[in-house]
Amino acid sequence: MGKEENSNSKQPIVTLDEPIVRGENKITEIVLRKPDAGALRGVSLVDLAHVNVSALHIVLPRITTPTLTPQEVARLDPADLMALGVEVAAFLVPKSDRI
Repeated sequence: MGKEENSNSKQPIVTLDEPIVRGENKITEIVLRKPDAGALRGVSLVDLAHVNVSALHIVLPRITTPTLTPQEVARLDPADLMALGVEVAAFLVPKSDRI
């Protein structure tokens, strides 16, 4: 599992420990885009900051490329879910507090 950034847009790229199999294709990397208020509807920001699994199940299909289905999110390896969750939580930190 690793993390990179898309240099053109500063979108984090998470390399999965366990690829997602979609038909004959394997998804090995997920690009996350910063969620806007619409992507966060119905979710507590505190839950996202705490990397709450239920909150991630709602938000990840809205902000991932390729777009993950809810079923794919439910089958993610725990380490991959955590890696994605940490990146989502990092979006909630103000620029002034980032290192």
